[in-house]
Amino acid sequence: MTEDRTIYDEAGNVDATDGIVSMKGPDAVDIRLTPEAAEETSERLNTGAMKARGQKYFADPQKD
Repeated sequence: MTEDRTIYDEAGNVDATDGIVSMKGPDAVDIRLTPEAAEETSERLNTGAMKARGQKYFADPQKD
């Protein structure tokens, strides 16, 4: 199995039905999570996003 290294610039869509959180995104992402797993995933995504923004900021020689 080969690893897909595609980077997407569009956010996924999230909804909740009958107590289950569903996320659909690019490249056929389609997952269902309990509310607890969705909350933890949200926190991990936010932490990763902040880390990546910091990396981009400090790597950019043209920053303000």
